[in-house]
This record gives sequence, structure tokens and C-alpha cells, in this order.
Amino acid sequence: MTSGHVFMAMSLDGFVARDDFGLDWLMKQKTDGENHGHEAFMESVDGLVMGSGSFRTALTFGAWPYEKPVVVLSKTLKPKDIPDKLRDRVRISEQTPRQAMASLSEQGWQRVYIDGGKIIQSFMREGLIDDMTVTIVPILIGAGKRMFGALDADIDLHLLGAKSFPSGLVTSRYRVL
Repeated sequence: MTSGHVFMAMSLDGFVARDDFGLDWLMKQKTDGENHGHEAFMESVDGLVMGSGSFRTALTFGAWPYEKPVVVLSKTLKPKDIPDKLRDRVRISEQTPRQAMASLSEQGWQRVYIDGGKIIQSFMREGLIDDMTVTIVPILIGAGKRMFGALDADIDLHLLGAKSFPSGLVTSRYRVL
């Protein structure tokens, strides 16, 4: 089965985006010369699974930020919502997290980057996340989209490592037990 992996930044108060999916708070962080591991992480995955909110946010970046294929899990978006220039790299799926992982496994994907608060939450509830790299950004934004939400049961984690940076960012990596 394909394994799910998370690489996310969140504010100290637990938000990955503002209520309008804005990331201005994240973009203003001064991290010159710091290697937070994102490039190496991206090299380790076959592609991404994200939700419609993350997809819409990524579309606002100007240049599409991903070289790898992207599957957008959504009940509301349709293939026509994908810009023409991305049709060879992005597809929409109405599958459940478990169905999506089974389908990706059949396609030969081994490691998948799970991106976006609600999608991460749904994959966590299904036990489809193997590990998480979470970077805490030293800012409180007070409200927004949470990375973690309600759970049916506790999810135990094992700390694999942590690193602090001169910018104040702190990255922790966890294996999901």
C-alpha cells in the first residue's frame, strides 16, 4: 500500500492558513539560507494529494509550485476547474482517502505527500499517515484553518527528531504509531 506523509508549517497556535486560506503570515517569515528539508522531502514522494482549498491557494501563487503530479480530492471541483496549463499534472478525484491511496498504489506510487488541513485530518482518521514533519512558525494568528481536528481516538506519535532554526522556526518529525 502507498504510504502517506505530511510536511506542513503551522502557526504556534495551530493554524495552517487563515480562514480565507491566506498564507501571508507564513510568507513574511525571514528564513534566508535555512534548509527546512522541503526540497529533499519533495524528492522522496511520487506526488501529492490535496484538498480543494489547498489547490485554490496554490493557484494564487502565480507559478504552479509543484513538479510532481497532484490529485485534488474534492466533491465540488470538476476537471474543467483545472487550468489548461495544469491538465497534464493535476487531476480531480471524488475518491475517499482509502480509495485514493489504493488507486495510487495500483499506479505504482509508493510515497504520497498529503497536503492541506482537512485532507490531513481525513487521512489521519483513516490511519493513512505514516509520518509527519511539522514546522512551527513563531507567530500567533488567532484564527484560521487548523492542521488537526476532532478525532475518534488518540493518535500516538513517536518523535524522530527536532531542529530549531535562527529564524525561530522549529521543525519536528514524528512517526505515527
